[in-house]
Amino acid sequence: MGRALYRKYRPTTFEGAIGQEHITNTLKKAIKTGKISHAYLFTGPRGIGKTSVARIFAHEVNKIPYEDDSIHLDIIEIDAASNRRIDEIRDLRDKVHITPTSSKYKVYIIDEVHMLTREAFNALLKTLEEPPAHAIFILATTEVHKLPETIISRTQRFSFKPADKKIVANYLGEIAKKEKIDASEQALELLAEHGQGSFRDSMSLLDQMSTIGEKVTEDSVRRILGLPAESEITELATYIKSGDSPKLLKKLESLRDQGNSSLAIAKELGKQLRQELIAGTKEKWIPELLRQMLEVAASTNPNDNLEIALLESAAKNNHASPDSKPSKPNAATTAKPIKDSVEKPQAKDENKMEGVKEKTIAQETSAKEEVVLSAKLDMQKWPEIVEYAKKHAASLYTALKLAKPAFDSGTLTLYFKFPLHAKKLNQTHQKDLIGQIIEEVARAKVKVECQVNKEIFNAIEIDVSQMAPVPEKPVVKAEPTAPLKNISNIFGSAEVLS
Repeated sequence: MGRALYRKYRPTTFEGAIGQEHITNTLKKAIKTGKISHAYLFTGPRGIGKTSVARIFAHEVNKIPYEDDSIHLDIIEIDAASNRRIDEIRDLRDKVHITPTSSKYKVYIIDEVHMLTREAFNALLKTLEEPPAHAIFILATTEVHKLPETIISRTQRFSFKPADKKIVANYLGEIAKKEKIDASEQALELLAEHGQGSFRDSMSLLDQMSTIGEKVTEDSVRRILGLPAESEITELATYIKSGDSPKLLKKLESLRDQGNSSLAIAKELGKQLRQELIAGTKEKWIPELLRQMLEVAASTNPNDNLEIALLESAAKNNHASPDSKPSKPNAATTAKPIKDSVEKPQAKDENKMEGVKEKTIAQETSAKEEVVLSAKLDMQKWPEIVEYAKKHAASLYTALKLAKPAFDSGTLTLYFKFPLHAKKLNQTHQKDLIGQIIEEVARAKVKVECQVNKEIFNAIEIDVSQMAPVPEKPVVKAEPTAPLKNISNIFGSAEVLS
């Protein structure tokens, strides 16, 4: 069985820990000057060399030659994930006082130290506070925020950082040459990018690609890792910008048919949108869609979550498009008296005054028509509004279908039985989207409000044409039968369900 590349090329010297020179240089100086601390804390993301540097330091401080997989009695590695209980730490605390067998220092490397229990931390604290002179502790963790401050304050902390993509890609290129793996530069850059600054993850991906039996190209990397092609993501973004929902859905379905997961699509689309923001685009819908792309990974139903987010953005862009139907010009603005007053500047004073009067009347008429347009909504069109939402804003359809609308003084109030629906549509961008749909269907500009009113569902039926409350039907109380009277006498009055 062959060895994994990340194990085969694990660094064994400080110089081999690429990208962490700000830490390795400090540790080398500490060893050279003899200023050795009793406890170190290595923090940072996974796969960037924390444990490797800890092993190198343990060998260098003891002047022991370091070979991969070598075992030394005075260098003890503990996996806190599987040895997290207080009993294991008590055992360590008892043995730490035993002097080293053949080295100057006994070095304890505790990996994933954040996994220790609170009792185990308390047991370790005393040892860290007053350690024997021959003991050195190196604590490594990816989640430093889970460590007690009392532990952190007793260590020298070193923060490891993810390696630059170009550095990782160059390192992968060197390994590919040694392993005789034919890989293109673009493929190596994509592997480094997908590894997110982790040498171990990037080398594991290269190891996986080396088994395909052909040249490793960008296309083959995307195919094996399930990453959509950049050109297809660009096409998807184009349909969002143009508000073309049918083509958007077809492209999304095509990407899924090719084996691309919704998480991968959301990640690649988010990456492309972020680049547009860096380039200086002023598209206001991009930040909101970026936030929704981040939520796809945490969603219990990423497929629907992604689809709804994209359709919402497309619907907004569709309504904001300059190709949308322009509003009809007011007849008052093109009234003949205004035209005459402009075309005949040399007319008599009487004609000028008359023209001014007629122009003022025309302006007042125009203003009144605009007020009527913005303050009146034909509620007969409500079913059309809901149906339009079904086709162009699927995320709103279910909630709008369950709403009971009421219109008064330029405000459309949507009543809901459950707070969940009211909270969803009461967001500013959702109300704006509803307003755009109403403007598109009913040619009315209204203010939208959402409220919870359970009583209206139980007691009032709303007529969408008149929007007047219908009085409740009188409740006829039937005389209880003899058995019911007996029960009522014992347990009290209650509603009887038929």
